[in-house]
Order: sequence, then structure tokens, then C-alpha cells
Amino acid sequence: MVREQYTTTTQGTRLERPENQYVYKIGIYGWRKRCLYLFVLLLLIVLVVNFALTIWILKVMWFSPTGIGYVHVTKEGLQLEGESEFLYPLYAKEIRSRMDSSLLLQSAHNVTVNARNSDGEITGRLNVGPKMVEVLGQQFQINSIDGIPLFTVDENEAAVGTDKLRVTGPEGAIFEHSVETPLVRGDAFKHLRLESPTRSLSMDAPKGINIKAQAGNIEALSQMDIKLHSSDGMLLLDAETVRLPKLPEGTRGGSDWSQELYEICVCPDGKLYLSAAGHYSTCQEYSHVCQ
Repeated sequence: MVREQYTTTTQGTRLERPENQYVYKIGIYGWRKRCLYLFVLLLLIVLVVNFALTIWILKVMWFSPTGIGYVHVTKEGLQLEGESEFLYPLYAKEIRSRMDSSLLLQSAHNVTVNARNSDGEITGRLNVGPKMVEVLGQQFQINSIDGIPLFTVDENEAAVGTDKLRVTGPEGAIFEHSVETPLVRGDAFKHLRLESPTRSLSMDAPKGINIKAQAGNIEALSQMDIKLHSSDGMLLLDAETVRLPKLPEGTRGGSDWSQELYEICVCPDGKLYLSAAGHYSTCQEYSHVCQ
């Protein structure tokens, strides 16, 4: 552009017009112009690449108005479709499966579920490992569909809420301490055995103990003594035949009977022995069996 200089003249004065006119160029020329065009071109390329990467990420991540890929945002929370893998801890208030499928938690080592209080301390833990399932908490309880407790364990006791406790193992059940139950019964066509290998076996009841075998025998074996004690009442053996085959026989008296009849005698200490029967009692208080 050419900037012209104008001068004002008045009558009577004579001003000469300058011979040299100065020309100033306004704008970007030369290497600056080329650098500006190159910068604009690079910026345009970056914008195009950025837009293409954005479209590619949206396509790869499966962005949609309802979520990302298999993750859908619903009114109740997040819904995952298919298998999902979490590399870091997962914090959720509730985890449940769909109505037509089951919930599967799978890990290469173990699956641990923790419950924490407001201070961040663990109040309950469920650890499912390859060799053991560990539950940490004040109480462990299994309920039925109706909400009835079936099995409850705490620091003091373990309670079974069902009407029957069935033990199907070949070795039965082993209890280190006492067991309180109204009925102990074996399966049909199988033997019921109560055994204490190294200690004594004691059965106590406030009103009585009923031992019944409807289609078999009842055997009581002990290395030492077997005691049947009734604090208030009598001991009743009600059977067609009561046999005591290994009772010792006392000294035979002067009876001439030869009918092989015996009477049962009782020593002062409660020991039983047989004595040949006669017209009168042949029991002797100081028999050699009682000594």
C-alpha cells in the first residue's frame, strides 16, 4: 500500500511537493507467511487425526446412549452383559444376576468378599479358596427359602434348626463334648452304634431313657463296668426270657434236688451269683463269690 502525504496551502505561499514518496508494506510475506501456512496445515491435520481417533475409540468401546459396551446404565445401577473381569477391588452395595441366569464368581486363586464398617474395619469375610472355605464373622447362619434358620454357628454353640440331623458318613459323627438331643435313631436296615473308644459313655435323662430295637438285638459292651442307675424308681427288665449266662455259681448246699434249678443271689456289694435251688433259699451271705 502507498501512503500519500497531503499538505494544505494557502494563497500567497508556495510549497514544493516532495519529490520522494515513502511506500510501507503491511502484512506477512516471505518465510513468515510460509511458516503460518505450515502451522495451519499441521493444526488441521491434528484436528482430523483427533476426530478420527475419537470416532475409533467410540466404536471400539461401544459407546451408546445407554452405556459402554456390555455395561448399561439403568435406574437400579449398572448392568453387565457377559463375562466381566475386574483388576482392582470392586465396591458395590448389591450384586445380583439376571432373572434367567445364575451368578458366577470365578478366580484363579480365591474369591474373597469383605464387609467393612464406617471406620474401614473388616466385620465379615467370606474366603473361598482351592482347599478351604473360610468364614470370618460373629455369626454364620443358613436360612431356608421361608427365612427359617437351618444352621447357626457362633462363638458359643452350633445349632441345627431342622427336625432331623442326618449323618451319612461311613464313620458317623464324632463329638468331643456332650450332645443334647431327644432322639438318636439309625437308618432302616442299618445298625446304630454309640461308642466311646477311650473314655466312658454316659446317658442321662431327667425322666427316663428308652432303648428300643424293634427288629434286632441290643448289645452293651464295656471293658470295665456297666451301670444302670435309677434315682427314683426301679429297674425293669420286661422280656420273655432274661439270660445271665456267665454268672458264677456259689457253693452247692445239702439239697438233693437234681432238676438243675437255680436261684439268683445278691451279695452285700450288689454282685449276683447263682445258687442251686432247694426247698428253701440257699443264698449265703458269706459265700466265696461275695468275698
